[in-house]
Order: sequence, then structure tokens, then C-alpha cells
Amino acid sequence: MARLVLHLVLLAVPAFATGPEPASGWREVRLGRADRHMVVAANPVAAEVGLAVLREGGTATDAAIATVLALGVVEPQSAGIGGGGFLMSLNGRTGKVTSFDGRETAPRAMKPEHFLVDGAAPQGMLGFMRAVVGGQSVGAPGLVRMLALAHKKGGRLPWRRLVEPAARLAREGFVVSPRLTQVALMFSPFMAVSTAASVYLPGGAPPLPGSRLQNTALAEVLDAVAASPDALYEGPIAKELAAGVVAAGGLLSERDLRAYRAIERAPIVATYRGHRVFGMCPPSSGGIAVAQLLSVLERVPKQGPELARAHLFAEASGLAFADRDRYVGDPAFVRVPTGLLAPDYLAARAGLVRLDAARASFAPGRPAGLPRGEGPKGIAAEWPSTTHLNVADSEGNAVALTASIENAWGSMVLVRGVLLNNQLTDFAFSPDATPTRRHPNAVAPGKRPRSSMSPTIVVDARGAFVMAAGSAGGPRIIESVARALTGVLDEGLDPAAALDRPNLGDRNGPVEVERGEDLPPHLDALGEELAAGLAALGHTVKRAELASGTHLIVSRGGKLLGAADPRREGVAVGD
Repeated sequence: MARLVLHLVLLAVPAFATGPEPASGWREVRLGRADRHMVVAANPVAAEVGLAVLREGGTATDAAIATVLALGVVEPQSAGIGGGGFLMSLNGRTGKVTSFDGRETAPRAMKPEHFLVDGAAPQGMLGFMRAVVGGQSVGAPGLVRMLALAHKKGGRLPWRRLVEPAARLAREGFVVSPRLTQVALMFSPFMAVSTAASVYLPGGAPPLPGSRLQNTALAEVLDAVAASPDALYEGPIAKELAAGVVAAGGLLSERDLRAYRAIERAPIVATYRGHRVFGMCPPSSGGIAVAQLLSVLERVPKQGPELARAHLFAEASGLAFADRDRYVGDPAFVRVPTGLLAPDYLAARAGLVRLDAARASFAPGRPAGLPRGEGPKGIAAEWPSTTHLNVADSEGNAVALTASIENAWGSMVLVRGVLLNNQLTDFAFSPDATPTRRHPNAVAPGKRPRSSMSPTIVVDARGAFVMAAGSAGGPRIIESVARALTGVLDEGLDPAAALDRPNLGDRNGPVEVERGEDLPPHLDALGEELAAGLAALGHTVKRAELASGTHLIVSRGGKLLGAADPRREGVAVGD
């Protein structure tokens, strides 16, 4: 019966309500400055939670943990303990950068044909939303175990101290922001027939901005997590989570939760303009794609005019996405080609770029270590309903952390106050790349779906902190992060100036150039100028609303400079 009601809602829902998590208008980009330490996060309340941890002597890792847990309460549509994420950590004393993988895993009972309907992949937005809403899209959440692993490696304050602020916000309530109301309204037709409505559509309507919202059930779960991170994965809470997902049509079991492990991984490393750029390795495609994009740009003549830079950026982006779509998947299941970042391979890829004209599209390359017979890309979708935060402390430590529950409000399955993810829709819906080979991002039991999350840390030749970056935005995260890096490292922009410009990129299709009613007139005009110039160079150009959530911290002249994406409600705070 519930599935029939959802089907009727899907047929009746207006098109505007089926888009990704939107921007919240455009605010003036404010440059934050600090001498000692800084937090940049997507919500002011959560950012202040992290800053308080730093003031108590906590490390960047401590502050990042407290901040992201608070974000899960005050920005529930984007992330939370029912989801996953990736964390990059710089040790200021040793110069070592470590990455932590908290990506969700598919239930053991899941089959490759899981998302097929009558033998075919879901089509269009409505088909995608049928796969999103309900238990069938829920994977074992990894955020809490990832944070616990990172805390073990780089934390100083007690774990309980880091969880308590989020529990307090859930118990006592927090002031609802305009953004939360906006996104709840946008997705209310779907949420109205889900268990999430009990908290996030009080009285059947979105909570009003300025009202107070409580989630006492979530507070109780966070209290248990404060006592032990394993509380989410073993015992009565895990039992209820699994039962709630099964009741909503999913496959998650207590065994899946108990078996989940976060993984410490070696990061992707690229050199760019004398810096070392550290990114996330598979199952995220972000580190490889950003590294490829930057490496191609470094191998073509540096251009001055903005149109020329935009053209080269689009070409490098198209090349990176051609390889990303073809080759990247969970390394426990897929042999990702070893040569994707080899200097000779990248030089050959850069040789495909023309300075004076665009290519219609790029084919994937043939790097060393290529699995035989690999096929074309499959169908998978990622929506920009994610959050990112950066932290830098007074000891030279830094963290870049991206977390997500995937679509806005995740699967909309709420159990014990916990919103559960729909990350399994990041798998290719069609499991077969060719009649004889599976797609590298095909569904498999225990597998982690491919991601575009791109938490990034940049250091200088001595290993000292230079920059932390990351974004929300689905696959456009890669372009947003790379564009911010080039703005700071190539053009010498401060973080605010690097974000105060229209988004653009090429995912090996049309070049997308940002437009929107909320974009300031001078930036909309710049976007129109760039679109016309790119079209004259032979690009197929699309003006579109390109929501992002890019946050930056840069160390420059002994100061920390930070900025939050003007399209959302984030801030940079520090001492």
C-alpha cells in the first residue's frame, strides 16, 4: 500500500520538487581571518561547535568530528549518522596526510539486478526517485565508525565530549534556518508518505524559519554513541535500524551493520605548481579526477584571459570525467587501472587539448593496468545533497571532511530519529557494461558505491599546510574543488574571491555555465559572456543552476583565510 501511495505522489509531484538540493540564494562572500585556528562549515551553529572544541585544546580532528555530528542535527537534509563520508587529515608535526573511508556498503543480500524494473534501469527523475525513497536504497552507514577511527588516530579530547554538543542540539532543539525550510518544502511531497515526516514535517508542513525543532529520539541514539561508537552497529539500536529498513522495503540486516568497517587508506597524491595535492582514493573518484584535471592543466600553456582559462578547464574536466566514468569503482571489487596518474599517460591526455578549439567529446584513455574488455559507463546518479567542512588548528593540523546521506533527506526512512541514506543509488543501475562484463560500479554485496566526494588538502614542498578544500554537489564536486584550487594556486585569489564567481565545468558532455535568479547581475553577465565565448570555440554550452557548497581554508602570510560558499548558509569562524 505504501508503495502505491508513493507511486501516486511521484505522478502528481511538480517537476520543481524533483530536483537536487537547491542553493539558498546568494549571500555576500565574507572572508574569514584567523591567527590560530579556523572552522568553515555549512551551518553557523555547527561551525561554532567546532570552534569551541579548538578553544578547549582539541585537535583539528576533534573539531571536525564535533562539527560534522552537529551538522547532522541542524542540517539533517544533507548528512548525519545514518550516512557516510570521507575524511582527509594532515598531521602538522610529521607532514603526513591520511585518508579515512566511511562510505556505505551494500547489504549482503543485495543482487546486481537490484534496481532494474522489468529488466530495465529506471528512467528519468521519477524513476530515480522511486529508487531513492524507501529502504531499498539504504546501505550500512559508515560515518560514525569512520569518525571513531579518525579520533583514535588524531584525536585528543574524549570521544564523549565531541558527541555531546550534537546530542544537546537534538534534545533541546535548534533554530530552524531558512535553508532547512526550503529543502523540506521542496521534497515534502515525497517526505509526506515517509517516516521522516514525523519529525521534519511537523503538523504536516515544513517547520518555519526561526522555529525550534527537536529530535529527542536522535538525542537518545547520540547519547548511546557518545558512550560507544559501536552502539549504532551492535545491540538494540542496530536491531531497530535494520528492522526499520526492512519494513520500508530494504535489505539491511543486523549482520551488515555489525560487519561494517571504516578503512584507513593511502591518499591520491598529485603535484601541481610546486605543491602536493592530496585527495581521496577509490571508492571515491574525486581524488583521481581532480588530480587528472590539475595534471592536464599543468601540461598545457598557462593562459591569462578568463575565457581561455575556462576553455582549458572545461577540456581538462572532460578528459578526467571520461576516465572517471569508465574505470573507477570500489577497489575491493574492481581493478582500477594503475596508470591513470602516470606522467606519460597524463602527458598524452594533455596532448589532446587544443588551445583554440573544443573537442566534441573525449573517449576514455588506455592507461597501464587496464582490465581487459572494460565497457562503457553505466547509469548512476549523484545529487548535490551533501555537506563539507574544513578545520585548521594552531599546531599545523588540518582536516577536510565531506559527509552525505546522498539525496536531500536521504531515503526518507527515519528510525529512532536517524535519517538513513540512499547511497545505494550511486551504483550503476544497469549492472552490465557490455554483454560480457559487469560495470565497475555495478551493485554487489558488501560493495561501496562510487562517489565524487573530494575532500582535498594541499601542502607545500616542506609539507606545511597550504589549503583545505571540498564541496557538496554530486559529480560537480570534482569541478567545484578543482576550480577553487586553480583560483587560489594559479591566480593567487583569496578564498572569498575564488568562490565569488559562476560555477562551470564539463562532465564530458555540454559545458555547464552557472545561471540563476539569485546569481548577482555582474556574475550572471560574466556567465553569459563565458558561455558565448565557449560556444564560439566549438563547445556545446548549457546555462544551468549549478548548486554547490564549496568551503576553503588557505594559509597565507602566517594567517588563516577562509570562506564558505555564498549559495548556502555556511560561515568561516576562527580566533
